[in-house]
Formats: sequence, C-alpha cells, structure tokens
Amino acid sequence: MEGVLYKWTNYLSGWQPRWFVLVGGTLSYYDSQEDAWKGCKGSIKMSVCEIQVHSSDNTRVDLIIPGEQYFYLKAINAAERQKWLVALGTAKACLTDNRTKKEKELHENTEALKTKMSELRLYCDLLLQQVHKIKESSPPAASVSDADVEQENIETGTLVKSTCGTFLKTLEECMQIASKTFNSELLPQTPPSSPPVAAIKPDKVKHSNPSSHSITERKKELNNNCRSKAPFEKLSPEEHEKQSELEKPSESSVNVEHTDWEECDDTPAGGSVVKLEGQSEAVSTEEPQAGCSEEKDCDTLQQGVQQQDEEENVDTFFSTMGHRFSDIELEDGSGIPTEPFLESCYAIVPVLDKLGPTVFAPVKIDFVGNIKKINQKYISDPENFTTLQKIVLYEVETNMAQVRNSATEALLWLKRGLKFLKEFLAEVNNGEKNIYAALNNAYGKTLRQYHGWVVRGVFALALRAAPSYEGFAAALVSNEGDQRKAGFSKGMHRDLDVYLPAMENQLAILDAMYEEYSLESDEVV
Repeated sequence: MEGVLYKWTNYLSGWQPRWFVLVGGTLSYYDSQEDAWKGCKGSIKMSVCEIQVHSSDNTRVDLIIPGEQYFYLKAINAAERQKWLVALGTAKACLTDNRTKKEKELHENTEALKTKMSELRLYCDLLLQQVHKIKESSPPAASVSDADVEQENIETGTLVKSTCGTFLKTLEECMQIASKTFNSELLPQTPPSSPPVAAIKPDKVKHSNPSSHSITERKKELNNNCRSKAPFEKLSPEEHEKQSELEKPSESSVNVEHTDWEECDDTPAGGSVVKLEGQSEAVSTEEPQAGCSEEKDCDTLQQGVQQQDEEENVDTFFSTMGHRFSDIELEDGSGIPTEPFLESCYAIVPVLDKLGPTVFAPVKIDFVGNIKKINQKYISDPENFTTLQKIVLYEVETNMAQVRNSATEALLWLKRGLKFLKEFLAEVNNGEKNIYAALNNAYGKTLRQYHGWVVRGVFALALRAAPSYEGFAAALVSNEGDQRKAGFSKGMHRDLDVYLPAMENQLAILDAMYEEYSLESDEVV
C-alpha cells in the first residue's frame, strides 16, 4: 500500500505531508511521490514495532519501537486511517500481499535467468573450443585408413551438433523466462517527472464532422466569393481547368481542421491584408483583367491557409520533458551538476518503453540501476558531490574507482547507454524511417564492442522486435493523432536539434575525464 500520511516532525514544523510506501513488511517514507527516486527518508520494520491507535484523534496512528523509533502519523480522514491499519496489521502478521508475491516472483525469475545465462556462456566456450580443435587438427597420416578418418569425423560432428543443440535449447529457455518475467505488470514504472506520452495505437481514420470545413469545401467557398465579386467575368478554358482541379476531392481533406471563415480577416503569412465580402470597401464592377486584385487576394488567402496548416506546432516527447540535457547549466564551463544530470537521465528512460517494454526490459533495468548507484553516492554527501567530476575524483583518490559496483563504474556504463540512445535518436533525426536499422546502427557504434557473443545474440533478438516508425512516432506525441500532422516532423527536428548537441557535449566531457584518469575499460560482458 502507498499514499500520503502526515508525519510529526518537530514543534517548529509540526505535521508535514509525506509519501509512505508499505512493501515487504517495511514502511518507508519520502518527501513526496515525485522525489521517491531520490531514496527514502526513513523506514520502520512492521514485525518489530507496536501499532497504537490514538484515544481521541480518529485519524492518528503511532508506530513505536520502544527506546528506538517513534512514528507519529495522521491520515487524511478516519476511513483512510482504517485502510492503513488493516495494511499495517496484515504486514505485522507476516501476511504477504499481491505486490510482495509479484516482487518475489520477479526475483526468482531473475535469478533463474542469471543461471541460464551462465550456462549459455559455458556452452559457448565449449562450442568455441570444439571449433578451434577442428580448425587446428592436422591432416591424417598416410597409414591411417579412410574408414578411421571418416569415423573420427562423424564423432567430432556429433559432438559439435550435440553442443549446438544444448546451446539453442538453453537460449530458448532464457527467452521464455525473460518473456514471463519482464511483462508490463512486473516492470518498474516509468520514473516520476516524465512527460505524458500517448500509447502506441493503430492509426484510425478520423472522418471530418459536419461542423468543420475541409480544404475542398473552403476552396469551393473561396472560389464562389471570388465569382460573386465579379459576376460578369468570363473564364478562359485554362481557368476553367484550374477551377475544376480545385473542386476535386483531395486525400488531404481527411482529418484536417481549419479556422472558420469568420476568422480569415487576420493578416496572412505574406503580410498583406485580405478584404473579404461584407467589409467597407465597395466591389468594383469594372471588367477584370489578368492579375486583378480579387484573384491575387484569393490566391494569397489560399496560400496563407496552406502555410498555416503546414506550420502547425506539434508538441513532442522532447519538448514536454520535465528535465532535459539542454537545460543543464555547467559549472565553471565543464562541471556537470549531479542532480540535474541524473534527473535528465531518468526523463529519457521512457524512450526504451516506446521501443518495447518487454524486450528492452533488461536494458532499462540496467540503465536505471546505474542511475540509482550514482544517486546513492550523491545523497551520501550532496554538499561535496555537486558535480559528477567530484564523485569520480573522490573515488580515484580513495582507490575506489576500479571497485565493482562503484559510482565510477556505474557512470561508465550509464554514459555508454546514453551514447546508444543518442546515436539512435540521431539516426531518426537524420531521416531514417526503419527503426530496426536505426537501432542496429546505433548498437554497432556504441555497445556492441563491450558485449560478448551471447549478449549480442540476445540483443539482436530484441532489436527485431522493434516497432514500426509509425508506431514509434505515435508514442512520441502528447496528443493522439499528432504524428499524422504536417508539423510533427518539423517539431521533432526542432526539439532534437537542441537536445542532442547538449547531450553529446556532456558525454564528451565525461569521455575526456575517463580518458585522462585511464578509467575506460575494455571488459566484455
């Protein structure tokens, strides 16, 4: 269970709202739901504490470990307190709720997957040894009969075939465990402060309703207005042909909204004011000539309407992000602030969800795990670890940089993951419509050199499950259907042209620091 409870802090601040989470028999609290990723402010084990209901306040409950911890809490109302009392009492009685079962299942399946991965690596090494043995085997001596040579080849082939079969079977079991484990219910939710993004849905044709004007209808009305201004005008055959072309229905008339005609007296994009019927100027009855003002006004209005539709502003995922690399202000020219950088990393995690929440789950878990390791280091001394460089230099000076699971190692893999995402987004920004090709090119430039044969195979299977460009685009808009608007492509270029250079600059700063202190590693996983 989770929700807001008021916690007594001190006599100066009194009761303050905090975000409480009860899971696994432990009650933890945070400053707010949005700040939960920063780590809990405190926790208490339900199995060893006493639950006391206040005698006069029907919203208050106290959790006490005599002589050690005291949590004085108040719910929003009596009904909410009753829900918490049931949940807290259940946790104290060592009963597991549904969420605990899921977490236990996730842990067990993850451990099983690690075991299978170890088996895969063993079979891979065995297979390579057998192949090398075949390559390095010397030609048979003249005294050896052909029957003996054939028998030896059959035995060698049978051995290799058996190893390959076992390897493929284990790989299939890995995929089954991964598919069962990393489903949408067990995956970590998208980190807080991420912008709302529409889910991937099939494109639907939206028929225009009677109250809205399509392009064809507006052109017809525009031509009628032009005719009414010059009723005695005789059209040439060429003009008749142009007019008939305008009256033909167009595919672009579907699912396009326009401004009502009453609003068309605004200044169009070209800057010239168009006078419509009903205005104070009198209509000229002189015989029109080529290039008359009425025809120019009609053409100008048509161009203004089309240009307005084409330049319609579309908000994308990258323009609505709560934290962006392009918003980070470097300290002293190159110091990367720790907290804004980690928040920007969290904000880009949903891109992995758009590529496939199931197949990219291991990548996402590893990505978020590295962020949390760095954040744990940061919150241990936020005053001294204000920049990423200070964290790394501290671990270098204390000989902790090369230690497993250090913040320096986590930052190393985090920047590699960011490079992968940057290269992928750059491919899309450069016009690549094949998401699989964009991902494959980005992987080849960044992560592939650090992955062994087994991980490369698993990653290749994940890439093949990538969505289509239309599906990926649908997941990058705030409003469903915006990806079909003419302004979507322009909006993507506008946002990525600002976002990617800032991201690249900060990664270049980190690369230079790791190279200076020889912190790069060629270790293959």
